[in-house]
Amino acid sequence: MIDHVAKTEREIAAVLQQHQAMVENAPVGIMFTRPGVLLSANQCMADMLGYTQQELAGRDAAAIFTSQREHDTLMAEANVQLSAGLPFDRPAYHARRRDGSMLWVRIRARALDPHARAAGTIWIVEDVSDARRALTQVEAIMNNASIGIVFSRDRMITRYNRGFARMFGYPECDVTSMPARVLYDDETLYAQVGAAAYAATERGEAYRTETVMVRRDGVRMWVQVMAFPVAPDDPEQGTAWMVEDRSGQKRDDEALRDALLQNQAILDNAVLGVALVERGRTLHVNARMVELFGYGGADGSAPPPSITVRSLYADDATWLAARDAAARDFAAGRAHKAEYQLARSDGTRFWGRLSGRPFDPAQPRGRSVWLVDDVTERRAAADAVRAARDELEVRVLARTAELAGANALLQAEIAERRQAEARVHHMAYYDGLTGLPNRALLSDRLDRAMEVAQRSGRQLAVMFLDLDRFKTINDSLGHVTGDYLLKEVAQRLRGAVRTSDTVARLGGDEFVVVAPAIRSRTECAALGDKIIAALAAPFLVEGHMLHVSPSIGICLYPDDGINVEALMRHADAAMYAAKAAGRNNYQFFTARMNQAAARHFELESSLRGALARDEFELFYQPLFETATRRLCKLEVLLRWRRPEAGLIMPDDFIPILEETGMIVPVGEWVMRRACEQSMAWQRAGLAAVPIAVNLSARQFMHRGLVDAIGAIIGSTGIDPCLLECEITETALMEHGEQTLAILGQIGQMGVKLAIDDFGTGYSSLAYLKRFPVHTLKIDRAFIRELETSSEDQAIVAAIVALSGSLQLSVVAESVETEGQFAWLKAQGCQYVQGYLLSKPVPVDAVAGMLSTASTFPAASPPPACGPTAAPMCADRGR
Repeated sequence: MIDHVAKTEREIAAVLQQHQAMVENAPVGIMFTRPGVLLSANQCMADMLGYTQQELAGRDAAAIFTSQREHDTLMAEANVQLSAGLPFDRPAYHARRRDGSMLWVRIRARALDPHARAAGTIWIVEDVSDARRALTQVEAIMNNASIGIVFSRDRMITRYNRGFARMFGYPECDVTSMPARVLYDDETLYAQVGAAAYAATERGEAYRTETVMVRRDGVRMWVQVMAFPVAPDDPEQGTAWMVEDRSGQKRDDEALRDALLQNQAILDNAVLGVALVERGRTLHVNARMVELFGYGGADGSAPPPSITVRSLYADDATWLAARDAAARDFAAGRAHKAEYQLARSDGTRFWGRLSGRPFDPAQPRGRSVWLVDDVTERRAAADAVRAARDELEVRVLARTAELAGANALLQAEIAERRQAEARVHHMAYYDGLTGLPNRALLSDRLDRAMEVAQRSGRQLAVMFLDLDRFKTINDSLGHVTGDYLLKEVAQRLRGAVRTSDTVARLGGDEFVVVAPAIRSRTECAALGDKIIAALAAPFLVEGHMLHVSPSIGICLYPDDGINVEALMRHADAAMYAAKAAGRNNYQFFTARMNQAAARHFELESSLRGALARDEFELFYQPLFETATRRLCKLEVLLRWRRPEAGLIMPDDFIPILEETGMIVPVGEWVMRRACEQSMAWQRAGLAAVPIAVNLSARQFMHRGLVDAIGAIIGSTGIDPCLLECEITETALMEHGEQTLAILGQIGQMGVKLAIDDFGTGYSSLAYLKRFPVHTLKIDRAFIRELETSSEDQAIVAAIVALSGSLQLSVVAESVETEGQFAWLKAQGCQYVQGYLLSKPVPVDAVAGMLSTASTFPAASPPPACGPTAAPMCADRGR
């Protein structure tokens, strides 16, 4: 029995020794505590805290915590678990070493007896400082990254960094789960991106794309997204997303693309061929170059592929001579200009005038740009001169040999030769109508003037003139009258400039003045004023007193260009700026005008197809009766809705329609569409309300206007008394007797007439009495400050009184305040229109206004309104 007990004790001792060895050699800290006291600890625990095992034994347990409070808090949390018989586990907690430094530890514990706290607790402590530092570094990198980082699981956002919070406008502290759908404003796009991304991440692959996302405030932005699985072997761990805002770069790319398209449009519409050349091959050409040489696609419009420059020349000798001459000029820092015989793709030949210069003067053998112009006809004219001269020389020699004594006949032959040369020369270099230099001679003189200016250090001015309202005169009075007017203008221009200046005509109503040896912009401005003054007096042509004024664009050499093409282009851009500034003035070229000219060209090009593409639409500005505030008439307004730019207001495109003559078909379309809409409202049971359509000066003077109005009335079936034509006071007075005849024909149809912008022109009361006018519309300039300006009040009161005396209706435009309305009502102004009562509205809104009894009275049949009806029958019939 004694031996059995001894054996058992030895076995227990052996087991205890094994357990003690395991504890002492464990890679983690192990300690045993009773309430408030650390009884023992293994060597790993002592090393971790910087103590010996003996120093830890019996020490207050709070000594290894950062504070007594931290110790008490941990014990309170642990005792809840331990007293329930459950293990306690804290993933990360601060502990304090003997030297006061801190470390992160993971703490796990279990009570020896859950029901007896005094029995003690076993603690396992693991140093996790390295892992904690790594996690902190990852967090720092993530939160300071400039891009957005998002973690998602099951399409729910579980976590994001500060970059994402700033980018999308979400609070940094809001890490609660939210659906990834909130980042998209389009369900289809969200589904497409999600399907593609999750298909890749489930295969353990990364996914990258560019798409549109939406901020918290609804603002859309263009982003680049990259997604990858958090754990490639376990897709359930979710997905990490990196989001970079590319909106700015996208806008820059689009702006660059637009600029390149604009530049390409300018190049493709240039009158000269343009080619970019490097190492004997063409890199890029414009449409004119394709046209000159016949390369490109089947339709002849596509740029050619890279071809050798040699293939553009007629033969090797010509090519070698041109190459050597260009190399010498480039090496000397000069542009190369010369004429050579060139070859088209089909083998035919033509004479071309070449002008080339290197891109970088420091690299004369590098890339170069070339301008090419077909001068075959000019050379043919020169050859004709030489041939005529040679032929006459032969004839003179023959006559001399045959009739040695016939001196008189010889002199006649010489005179004939000189006249022939002069005629050919004049045909080649002078305008046949005005006798002024033409474009070819202008280019030659401008080239020579630039050379002189370069040597003298003086400036050279190029002035581009366009006659305002000339097209209206030409269309209304005929080309014979227009040609006579052009000759008179040319004569006045010759008298206005200096003897050293050149006046040239490019064609149509476009003139150019070249003024060399200009000392300052002031001297150039004085010349512009002199030209304007010379054209200010009226021209008496076939009984008509015609008025034209110039819009002048001015550029200076060398500040605004160093070659003919640049100077002419910049002067033309400045001329358009002068037109935009009100006409009858001059403008000096600025860099901004290039952009304005490009926009003007782009709008004009797009306008030419706008009517066919059905891009125009009508808005309606209601007119109201002052006494009752009831709607009584609708003024038709034209709007242009471009698919790529939205609604374009009239001030941006009406002047272009006027300038190009497109106002005539567009104006006819406006009247027809408005009449058709009026009839549609009537068929829908709405009241018949008069409509007012604006007629421009050019449209009014068009010879087909009366027939067009009659055709529209006949085809739409509208009662003529429901149609009113508005024309400005200035346009009405331009051609007195002719205007009276046109108005008489329109009035005989039963159509009403209103004078728009009344008070801004110079109406003759005698004409006003003779014109079949029904309504005067007071210009907005007199209404704007009506409440404070006694002068405006006096003018408006006078117009209202004049209207009453002549039994005309009177309308005040642009009424915007109740004060203006009350004053007009007190003065007896019958009708008003303006933002106070209604802005211009689209078609759909008009139907609602016509059907509202409080706005428009119940519909009643209008009275008969024929040519003999009273002036306001259309108004009384509403």
